[in-house]
Amino acid sequence: MKFEPTPLAGVVLIEPEEVEDPRGWFARVWCADEFARHGLDARFVQSSLSFNARRHTVRGMHYQIPPSREAKLVQVTAGRIFDAVADLREGSTTFRNVFTVELDARAPRLLYVPPQCAHGFQTLEDATTVLYCFTQAYEPKWSRSMHWRSPALGIAWPESGDVVISDADRDAPP
Repeated sequence: MKFEPTPLAGVVLIEPEEVEDPRGWFARVWCADEFARHGLDARFVQSSLSFNARRHTVRGMHYQIPPSREAKLVQVTAGRIFDAVADLREGSTTFRNVFTVELDARAPRLLYVPPQCAHGFQTLEDATTVLYCFTQAYEPKWSRSMHWRSPALGIAWPESGDVVISDADRDAPP
């Protein structure tokens, strides 16, 4: 696995190293020892899938407040997404900065999102599935959202017109 730092402190792109043969390829996407060597929490306690039937579906921007230490590992298993992370950690060298990246199941990369960073995505294809691994079980009392089009974030989303979005995400505060 290749660990590639991003412009946001602690946000890391992980590129599996594919081993090919006549059947296709095989790649390791998680290894506790390798994550630890790169300073990433690898004690995942919960996994979730998000299936998104339609292109331009938006989920986010979601985060957990302290005392939660929820980090997440994000991987697209079918389809393609525009993924966004906003650093909400006061005292971070990249506080209030945003990082965006396209994740595609056909060119598998994973995104590690540290605690107190808001995360969201917009699907770029129909029938897109996203796998999340979390370092803490979901705790509703620590869960927060910010509006995906918040001017404070300034994210240049691929589509802002005909999106599929939950009422909670549509009504999230800026």
